[in-house]
Amino acid sequence: MNLKIQITLIFAFLSCFVACEKANRDLANTTVESDPHSFSRPHEVALKHLDLDMTVDFTVRQISGKASLTIENKAAANQLVLDSRDLRIERVTLDDSQAQTTFSLGEPQPYLGQPLTIDISPETRVVQVYYSTSPDAAALQWLTPEQTFGKKQPFLFTQSQAILARTWIPCQDSPSVRMTYSAKVKTDPSLLAVMSAENPTQKSFDGIYTFNLSQPIPSYLMALAVGDLEFRAIGARSGVYTDPSLVEKAAWELADTERMMAATERLYGPYRWGRYDIIILPPSFPFGGMENPRLTFATPTILAGDRSLVSLVAHELAHSWSGNLVTNATWNDFWLNEGFTTYLENRIMEEAYGKEYAEMLAAISFQDWQTELENLGADSAASHLRWNLAGRDPDEAMNDIAYDKGAYFLRLLESAFGREKWDAFLRGYFDKFAFQTMTTDRFVDYLRRELIKGDQALEAKLKIAAWIDGPGVPANVVRVQSAAFKKVEAQLQDWIGGKPATNFDTTNWTTHHWLHFLRNLPDSLDHKKMIELDAAFGFNKAGNSEILFEWLLQSIKNRYEPASPALEQFLLGMGRRKFLEPLYEELAKSPEGLQRAMSIYKKARTTYHPVSVNTIDRTLNWPN
Repeated sequence: MNLKIQITLIFAFLSCFVACEKANRDLANTTVESDPHSFSRPHEVALKHLDLDMTVDFTVRQISGKASLTIENKAAANQLVLDSRDLRIERVTLDDSQAQTTFSLGEPQPYLGQPLTIDISPETRVVQVYYSTSPDAAALQWLTPEQTFGKKQPFLFTQSQAILARTWIPCQDSPSVRMTYSAKVKTDPSLLAVMSAENPTQKSFDGIYTFNLSQPIPSYLMALAVGDLEFRAIGARSGVYTDPSLVEKAAWELADTERMMAATERLYGPYRWGRYDIIILPPSFPFGGMENPRLTFATPTILAGDRSLVSLVAHELAHSWSGNLVTNATWNDFWLNEGFTTYLENRIMEEAYGKEYAEMLAAISFQDWQTELENLGADSAASHLRWNLAGRDPDEAMNDIAYDKGAYFLRLLESAFGREKWDAFLRGYFDKFAFQTMTTDRFVDYLRRELIKGDQALEAKLKIAAWIDGPGVPANVVRVQSAAFKKVEAQLQDWIGGKPATNFDTTNWTTHHWLHFLRNLPDSLDHKKMIELDAAFGFNKAGNSEILFEWLLQSIKNRYEPASPALEQFLLGMGRRKFLEPLYEELAKSPEGLQRAMSIYKKARTTYHPVSVNTIDRTLNWPN
């Protein structure tokens, strides 16, 4: 080979190497996406660190204090734009100066709030905003002592996802913006304050608590809870906070948390947040769980007494990789958080409890997907994985599609590439994009580069477009067959054929066996059949919220009046939107049911979180 050819080949190689490295960098770099749900302009000025100095006042139901924002002025801009909603802005100062700078609040917009525009200079590095919250701030729920388990002290908790952080902190309220944070919280010395950060385990004598989180997070993961809390360690790096009356029960229920952490690390790499603790909140918490870093906020409904609902812990723990570590850039890409997490949840449960258990969970997930499609319509754009939520409140637009269809898309990819290769891909994905944001297009590009590698036949087989931007259930879905559920179905058919319910063999049935049984009851059951089931299995008195919910739904459909007291008690004592919305919807299908729903809701409405209230108001067409 002559010298000229050698030089040509060397240059060709170097050009290819540089191009590939550039592509890798471009893919890895966090791109600030245009976010229809934020007024902020982080491509000009980006928030890098938030320091809070807050006082929590239960008397006036208000958080007040100062937010110090360390910024990076990328464009030498003269303005910083933040998101705010129902905040009272008192004054704003810059850097070390006590002199006030000028600011303005834009016109309020439904659910988005107002842009807070602050005049800065290109040299400004820190902006201090002095402010206070509204008593009706949508992220905050202030509970009286009577609304807590202990009945002795008031309680406050926050719920920032999706765009509610702006109702208690002036910030760039977009998942595409990541920041570290520190905080000082002052409250009544009889109460303990905890955040999505490094936390105390005992009450402070003066009611002052300090917090720090060194890993950058988006604003929706900002979280605070204040109340009569007690801590119990349940592992070397895990523990539970809750009301003193529940702490022993919660510690027993969640004892397998460390086991789940170890299982996830074996699959997807190290846990990068230090500790993983859980706080069991009062009943009004509107979700099953919220994956706030280092401290999952969880519903008390997971305390079933038999550890049968701990898959919720697996789900929230999985968010420490999918969501908290690699984050959807906008809420249009929500499936990148929840679809991945639902898939990981299933893998964690398989690793910790075996394949049969995981198969039941996957089958339940498919059922949830089918139910959501029935509600949305099989051709609805809301059944796509990639959403277009511009002009819509993301809190109200989100549904189970992101969770279940997203998980089944990843199950398809696992099947196509084989588990060994797929697991290596996922671990590499979490390593490469750690503490960054991700869009659907960037994920698909990465998938093509790392696994598909130009194989057009394989790409056609995967039908990626049908999954991402198509409705319904794609034709190549990989269905899961649960052997355990086949046995449940056989007994159900025997009962329909006349076998007494008391002759059922329910030995070792888990929550998921019972859910499958109840969900597959005939569309219409007469009063005698409902009485038989209730007498045999005591459904009206079920202590497991998932089982009781399914039974109450069947009772409404079949007008089973003996369940009425249990239904009212459930709706009055429950704040979890997953349960509330279907029950109120089913009641509202008949005139007498709607009347009953209105009567119960009138009593319950003030005890529900604003997130649940917004949904049920719309469900019942509640007069404003």
